[in-house]
Amino acid sequence: MDKENKIKLGGIVRKIQGGGVVIVELENNTTITCHVSGKMKKYNVHVILGDKVDVEISPFDLTKGRIVKRHLEPRPVES
Repeated sequence: MDKENKIKLGGIVRKIQGGGVVIVELENNTTITCHVSGKMKKYNVHVILGDKVDVEISPFDLTKGRIVKRHLEPRPVES
C-alpha cells in the first residue's frame, strides 16, 4: 500500500499502553489504537501523554493507525 491511500489526521495522545501501543484521540473525537512508526523508533523519538501527533490510518481499518510525527511545543527559555 502506498502513502497516497493513507488518511492523515492530527490527534492527542490519551493513554500509553505496553508494547508500544498508544491510544490517540483524533481531531474528529474518535479514539484509535496506534503504534509509533519505525523512523521515530530509529531516531529515539518518544511520545508522552498529551502530545499532539500526526497519525496515518489505512482506509481498510479505521480503528488502527501509525504515529508519524510528534509536534513539539515551544519551551520557555530560562535566563
